[in-house]
Amino acid sequence: MNYNCEMIRDLLPLYVDKVCSPASAAAVEEHIRECNACASLLGEMSTADPLLDKEIYAERSRVLDTQAKFFKRRSAVAGCIIGGIFALPILICLIVNLAGGAGLTWFFIVLAAMFIPASLIVVPLMVPENKFLWTVTSFTASLLLLLGVCSIYSGSSWFLIAAPAVLFGLCVIFMPFVVYTKPAAKLLGNQKGLAVFSADTLTYILMMVMIGIRAGSAGFFRTAFACSIVPIGWVWMLFLLIRYPKWNGLLKAAACLLATALTGFFGNTVALLLLGQGLYLPKFDLSFTTGDSISGFVCWSILIICTVLAAVFGLCGILKNNRK
Repeated sequence: MNYNCEMIRDLLPLYVDKVCSPASAAAVEEHIRECNACASLLGEMSTADPLLDKEIYAERSRVLDTQAKFFKRRSAVAGCIIGGIFALPILICLIVNLAGGAGLTWFFIVLAAMFIPASLIVVPLMVPENKFLWTVTSFTASLLLLLGVCSIYSGSSWFLIAAPAVLFGLCVIFMPFVVYTKPAAKLLGNQKGLAVFSADTLTYILMMVMIGIRAGSAGFFRTAFACSIVPIGWVWMLFLLIRYPKWNGLLKAAACLLATALTGFFGNTVALLLLGQGLYLPKFDLSFTTGDSISGFVCWSILIICTVLAAVFGLCGILKNNRK
């Protein structure tokens, strides 16, 4: 079979490095037996000095390292300049505060507030690695610092409620990304999802505990537990069903739908039992005249729809396993 010289010359580097497929190698060998030009080119490539390739790779690495250091220096300089710009309003506030005879009152609030934009702009420019992790950490710390300073100067203790609530919200938003940063991923391994759900749950519990302490009500913790255990349990059930069983996707979907059906139907029952209000089961009432009839209709709708869908997905999952 005749091959085009241009095609063979494209394959020669792969042939010399012995990384082409057997069919491509056979085509090259067949062609060079008939084409002296390509055979000569192959001989030149085969006898090339390997040290030259090493020098080229080394020079490329040196160039890349030089460019990386250059951009790091420029980022550091830019971070210092922006940090100096942020320092100007702080200095002005200090002078105005002292000149007005008010002492250092709202100066500390302005100082703490300036840490927030600095954490979002200066920190990513200054740190060489793990920029996202450092940015999120510094932003969280600066936000908590601002809340603490405002709480102190307002003469109140609402910081004990605001701080856990902020931590819970930030965990929900940023933890799914934080666990994939290099240090966290190395530490957690295959338990990233477990770490995310654990952090969200712990910060939520901390928030509710601090709210209960501030409320000072004896029945708050019982009510909070009764209202929280069902949704938290449902979220954990979905996570465990998706993450750990070695089932196919259809069977996992069926299990999640069944868990949703049971949670939606018996959620109010569990909450009322924990509150000591007796056994309650949703009634199938289509009158829609009372809140109980509407709630019962919603519970029954969730139970029927999710159970039917779970049966469909479960059957498809079983058939899929049987085909395999």
